[in-house]
Parts: sequence; C-alpha cells; structure tokens
Amino acid sequence: MLSLRTAISSFRRAPLLSVLTITTIAFSLFAFGLFGLVALNIRTALQHIEERVEIRAFVAENTPIERLDSASTAVRAFHEVQSVDIVTQQQALARARRELGEFKDVFESEFLPASLDVRLKPGFRDPASVRRVAERLREFEVVDDIRFGEEWITQLYKLRNIAGVVGSALGLAFAAVAVIIIGATIRMAVMARAREISIMHLVGATDGFIRRPFLIEGSIKGICGGVLALGLTWIALRLLEGYLHLETMFFDRQLAALGVLFGALIGLVGSALSVDRHLRHV
Repeated sequence: MLSLRTAISSFRRAPLLSVLTITTIAFSLFAFGLFGLVALNIRTALQHIEERVEIRAFVAENTPIERLDSASTAVRAFHEVQSVDIVTQQQALARARRELGEFKDVFESEFLPASLDVRLKPGFRDPASVRRVAERLREFEVVDDIRFGEEWITQLYKLRNIAGVVGSALGLAFAAVAVIIIGATIRMAVMARAREISIMHLVGATDGFIRRPFLIEGSIKGICGGVLALGLTWIALRLLEGYLHLETMFFDRQLAALGVLFGALIGLVGSALSVDRHLRHV
C-alpha cells in the first residue's frame, strides 16, 4: 500500500514528466497498433478469399440423379470436406446466366454439365490438400472432369505466406523501436528522481523497497498509455473507414486487453531496467 501511495504521489510531483512518459508510450503503441490493424485486416481479407476455394467436379452427361446423390454422400464422408452441393444442368445454366449476364443468350441447357461443388474445411484449403481431394474425386465413375483453379490457389497461398513473413518482421521492428523509445523516456523519469533514490539508499532502504514504487508507477503509466493508444487507434480506423468507405475490423476484446497489458509490461520492464541500472551506480 505504501509503495502504491508513493507511486501515485510521484504523478503529482512531476505531472509534466508523467504526461510525457504516458504520451510516449501511447504513440509508440499507437504506431504498433496501426500496423497490427493493417495485418489483421489483410489476414481477414485473405481468409474471406480462401473461403471461396472449391472443387468443381463435372459429371458425365445423362448421369442419373440417384448416382449423383450416392457420389455426393461418399464425398461428404471425406474428412477434408465441409459441404457438397449437387448442381444440375438447369441450375448450372441459371448460375451462368446470372454471373455472366452479358452472355446469357449464348448458353444452352445442354451446353453446361451437372457438377458436384465441393467446399473444404478450414485448414484443408492449401494447394496440396485441394490437389489431394481432387485426385480422389477423379476416381469416381460419374466424374468426367475436375476444375479447382490450381494456379489461383497457389498464388493465394504464396501471397498469404509473404504477408505473414513481412508482417512478422515489421511487427518485431515496430515493437523493438517502441521498447527503445519507451525505455529511454522512463529512464529520464527515473533520473529526475535520482536524488530521492540516493537518499533512500543512504537511510538503509533495500533495493526491493526502492524499486517497488517505480515498478508500480511504470505499470500505471504503461496501462494509461495502452488505453490511450487503443482509443487513438479506434479513432484513426473510423476516420479511415469514413474517408475510404471501407468495412474494416477492429481488435476484439482479447486483443485489446493484450494491447493494454503489453503497455503495462513495457512500463514495468522499462522502469525495472532503469532503476536497476541506477541502483548499481549508487
């Protein structure tokens, strides 16, 4: 309790320095948060595109509907398969005319074959899994041809892997810069109270007793900076949505809480390192 009162009183003694520390933490985490939002929305967009991955197995002409039902049931039993839709020739014609309206007069009911449209479960939409399921579908007697956009799926996963690697590298760089800037700012706050630390040390206070108020103070500043950064990120996202007319995602509650906790951790670690470094020279 004494350490907490001491930490709170330090805010009153040096309000400008406290505000500077909180602001530095906030803007450092704000930059990191903006990058995190970009990475989150890119990943979400790629997931939405990935959901469209499907295998279309065209069936032989004049295949009885009973055999299609039997084949559909067998394909649904694959552990990779999420759903199977039977598309008749009439349904295929209606879909083609709907999706390619400018060419709707070109298509005839006999022109488009019936098909089994197979969608895969999450985790089985990579090129290797799709190719494996497609090869199993070719073994069915009713299947005449297979289409699944192999090149498109391969390019999609290359893009996702590149985005993941670049995102991780830039994220680590942003985090490192934020920690360095925040650490330097907190060190300034500790140095401003160097005389107080020296006096406490001279009167017999242990290192742990001296360190605790600074750790609490650093954590409180980190939490305040994290909350402020979260608010700034939310405002920036809403302004961007209004300007670009985009539908974007914000951090969920768990990610938002982790962001605030990360601010507290940075404040705690920065204070601990700065105080320990100063205590070694007292």
